[in-house]
Parts: sequence; structure tokens; C-alpha cells
Amino acid sequence: MLIVEDQFVEANDLQIMLRKAGYEVTGIARSVMIAQEMIKKERPDLVLLDIFLKGKLTGIDLARQLKEENMAFIFLSANSNEEILSQAKTTEPYGFIVKPFREKDLLVTLEIARYRHDHSRQAQYRREAELISQLEKTKMDDLPWKEKLLQIGKIIQQEIPFDYLAMGFDHSGKMEEHAASFLRIGFNEYQAIGIKELLTIAGKTIDQFNKDYALFDPEGVASFYNGEAFEKIIQQSLFKKLAWERFHMNALLSFPLRMENGGIFSFCFYSRKPDAYYSDHIVLLNHLQPVLKRNIEQKPAAEYSRVKSEFQVTKDERLNRNKADTNDPGFEGIIGNSHLLLNVFDLIRQVAPSDTSVLILGESGTGKERIADLIHDLSPRKNKPLVKINCTTLPSTLIESELFGHEKGSFTGALDRRIGKFEKADKGTIFLDEIGEMPLDLQVKLLRVLQEKYIERIGAKDITRVDVRIIAATNRKLEKEVAEGRFRLDLYYRLNVFPIEIPPLRERTEDIPALANHFIRHNNRKAGKTITGLSDRVLKMMSSYHWPGNIRELENLIERSVLLARGNIIEDISLPSKHNHEDSQLAQSARAKTIFENERDHIISILKKCDGRIWGPGGAAEILNLPPTTLRSRMKKLGIQKESYS
Repeated sequence: MLIVEDQFVEANDLQIMLRKAGYEVTGIARSVMIAQEMIKKERPDLVLLDIFLKGKLTGIDLARQLKEENMAFIFLSANSNEEILSQAKTTEPYGFIVKPFREKDLLVTLEIARYRHDHSRQAQYRREAELISQLEKTKMDDLPWKEKLLQIGKIIQQEIPFDYLAMGFDHSGKMEEHAASFLRIGFNEYQAIGIKELLTIAGKTIDQFNKDYALFDPEGVASFYNGEAFEKIIQQSLFKKLAWERFHMNALLSFPLRMENGGIFSFCFYSRKPDAYYSDHIVLLNHLQPVLKRNIEQKPAAEYSRVKSEFQVTKDERLNRNKADTNDPGFEGIIGNSHLLLNVFDLIRQVAPSDTSVLILGESGTGKERIADLIHDLSPRKNKPLVKINCTTLPSTLIESELFGHEKGSFTGALDRRIGKFEKADKGTIFLDEIGEMPLDLQVKLLRVLQEKYIERIGAKDITRVDVRIIAATNRKLEKEVAEGRFRLDLYYRLNVFPIEIPPLRERTEDIPALANHFIRHNNRKAGKTITGLSDRVLKMMSSYHWPGNIRELENLIERSVLLARGNIIEDISLPSKHNHEDSQLAQSARAKTIFENERDHIISILKKCDGRIWGPGGAAEILNLPPTTLRSRMKKLGIQKESYS
């Protein structure tokens, strides 16, 4: 191990603890530059890394390098600044030890870090092996060319997310025969978009397309572009600009396959998320290269032009599917096909089969408990208990007894022995809802349970081993809670192994019609009515409303509207008045706003002054001194819609 710490006393104490426990310490580095030299010489298995060090570079700078080199590291720090915490989180450390700490805390954290590092590598190898196996089976399938390409895309989708995929041979003048593209419209649904459709969308002829709209990079270099980097490259490629303007893509991963005959077959993965791609995706595709080449080379070029798009989805079919109650057999009860919700489904599918801790983040009413149900139901623990605890409803005096149990006579009122929730969840899953409300003293005990895998009933002389998977949820910003001293930093890192953020309803308004129809059918059965839908006026009102209560608020409003409706169509809905909305805004402004809220308000005020104009002289982009594409991207990220400034 290498210790990177500029305080001699602390570094020396760490070294003594580690050597006493049988670890080999390669040395102590007091700056990032010294640490980099020692890492080159020694290649330690794990780095203990303080955040604030002497010199210009911080521990976070070194952590980014360690992540790129796939080296395990643990942060050591007493600092809980929200901004620093957010930066540290992006480096994906294997643990976080808060100073001052016990020797036992250090050793347990090291064991967990070693397990996580080894397990992550083993899990990566297993996932790669599974993808290769699926691709080998596809090679044996007798499918039409474009349908086979779609199958390949679906398999890769399990590890590399995309909302739009273009792939094929980049033969100038033969694009129509040699390329295919697919737009994701549901969890396992894709619309085939051929060159003819792209020509219609772009308003170009085939000659113009072949000349100016190359689907793939002629250099044939694997690369990825997120956010602002993507906005820069779209100026160099008309097709990428088309993907941004018409399909609202914000990131690209381009990967070329060099074939035996010298040709290049390219994959271009596009995502609406501005931070979708990273170097690990290119590493994975490099490992998949041999089996991908075997799949591609199996079909002769002459067959390309004879393939019909019989699996293409029509507009009516898409609309009907959007009204369906489910998106996939594993996601019953979750309504919608927005790209943000599909991203959540992808994450659930990835994490459910493992025992990894999950932290579900989202506003009240977004359905965090339902997501926890899905993760448990899709896991190997599905036949074991799922025990749910709402941390806001437990009295602080009884919460320890509720979680860990107690012995008879251990305190006044303990008339019988009680089995706690953790013990009841043994071999299953425990769901800790609103974990941000848990008292600090209990957070310490919860952290020990997570690390040491045993509980102590109140008043018991012995420990009880438990095997429990943890799913936690909160509507609070835990980084802010940590910064303000209300939530332990080490517990945050222990829970935040696999975060899933549930989008608020205002960011997935395209799902409102399907959700509303689902709640109408449900309330029809309850009320004995035959409501068939919503008027266009009501749909427009619902799409422009802010939905502070999210899906729960929508469900309650639909229930009331069904009861009040006089005909078969809901012609009116009692959304909160503008006055109430303004009161809510005043209440919001009474608290300190976040950086993002201030930025959002500033952009909206400029847009209002410019009468909503973004481009051109006197437009908002010019006043803000931003490229119009960057301003558009920030507006999407901050949830600024036309209704906000018109």
C-alpha cells in the first residue's frame, strides 16, 4: 500500500496500524508529484489518499489518474465540503475514511475496498464473457442483415447505453446499401430509420447526403464526446448536427472495426444524456472486437440491398405501445417510455442480479419504493424477505430497537424479546426509505452493520450474523446533508455504491398521457365509470404544469377528475392556481438557492428580456456570451422549457 498524506503524524500512525495488521507499506508520499513517481516504481495494490495535499495538485487530481489506471484507492479526509464531496464522488473511490477513525474502521474499510476491487474486475470479466456468448449465438442465427444489426445493438445496449445507434460500412455512394440506424422508443423497442427516412428528415437528396452527411468518422478512430465536446463536433458534421437537432442527442461514442478486407465498419452510439460515455466503454468494445468482426463478416455485401425493413415500427404502433401499462416483463407497474425512464430501467437491469448496495435518489412522489421493489424482484433474493423501513416514521427512542431488536428486560418496557428488521431481512433485502432522516448516532451503528455484517440486539451478550442487501432511498441532497454535518461522509460512500436517480415528472412530460390513461382505467374500475381519455386542452395544461408532487400528485388529480367528470372525456382538471404557485415560489425563494437554481433563474430572466430568442443578434446566447448550442444544452439540463419564459 501507498500512503499519500502530508501530515507526518497521521501518516506515521497509519503506517504503524497497517504494518501491525500485516500489510506492506511501500512508502509515504507528501504530494501528488511524489506519489506519481512512487506509483510508477512500486505499482501498489491500493492507495490511501488524503484530499488536501501540499502543492498545486490535490488528492482528487491523483484519484482521476488512479481511476484511469484501474488502481484501487480510498480517500482519507476530515473535510466534508459539498463541492469537494461532489468532485471526489466522480472519481469512484473504493471507500472513504473520516478522520479521526478507529483502527478497526480502517481495517474493515480496507477489506471492503479489496473485495470491491477484485469483485468489480471479476464482475467485468463475467459481463464481457456473457456479451461474447450472446454475440456468438447471434452469429449462428439466420436473420436478415439489418435485423441482425439490431440484435447486436440490443446485446451491446446492456453495457453501453444509447438512444440512437447508426452502424454500417462507410462506402461513399453506397450508404443506402451499407448502413442502418435505430432509434430507441421503448425498453426493448427500436425504430429502424433508413437512409430514405434520414433524407426526408434532413430535406436532402441522396447525392447531397453522400457528399455532406457522412454517418461515420472517416479517420476511423475510437472516441467519445460528451456535453460541450459533442456540441463542438456537431459543427464539423452535418449528420451529427442532425442527430442533435432532430433526435436531441447530447453525447456520441464512435467505434470503428477494421475488417480483414481493409474496410471499416463503424458503430456510432448516441445518447440524450450529456455525460453518457467514458473510456471504459471503448475498452469493452476493444475486447468484443473479434466476435463483432465475425458477426459482420458473415453477411455478404450483396445481401444488404435486398433487406426489407419489415420490423420497422409505424407511428400508430408507437402510440399504441406508449399506452401500454408495462415496458418489459420485468418492469410491471412502471409507466412510460421517456429516455430518462429508460435509463433507470437500464440501471435496474444492471444492478439487480448482484448484491451491490443501491441508493435511490429522487423527489417525493417519483416512485422510489416501486424501484426498490423491482430491484428485489429481479434479484436472486426475490424469494426471500423484502423488509421496508421508513426512517421518518420511527421515533428516535425506538429506532435502534426496530432495526436491531432487543432482549427481554434490556430497558424499561422491554417485556419480551424482539427480533429487529435486519434479522428479519436475513438472506433477503432491507429497504431504508428516507435514509437522510436517520439520526447521527444511529448512522454510526448502521455503518458498522454494513461493514462488519453482524448486529447486536440491545441487551444481548452475543452478536448475530446477518446477510442483507441494502437499498436506501432519500429525497434529500445527501452531499448537502454531509456538508452541513447531518449525514456521515463514510456512510454516504458506503451506501452510494450504485446510485439511481429517478427523474421528476416535469422532466419526463412525454410520459404524462400514458400515466394519466393508466390512472383513468384504474379509477374507472373503482368508481364504476367509463372515462375514455383527456381533452387536448387538459393534456396541454398537464404538460405545462410543474408537478411538485410528481406522480403521486398526478394520481390524486386524476382520481378527483374521474369522480367529477360528467361525460366520457375529462374536460377540466383542477390544477393548483397561479396564485398558489406564486406562493410556493415565494416559499422557495425564502431559502438559500443552489448554484443550479440561481443559474436557471438568471437564464430565464435573460430569455424573457429577449422575448424567448436564443439565436442571432440580441439573442440570449449573445447576451450570455455562450454558443447557442451550449445554451440549449444548459437549458435542457436545468429543465428550462418554453413555458418558463414565454
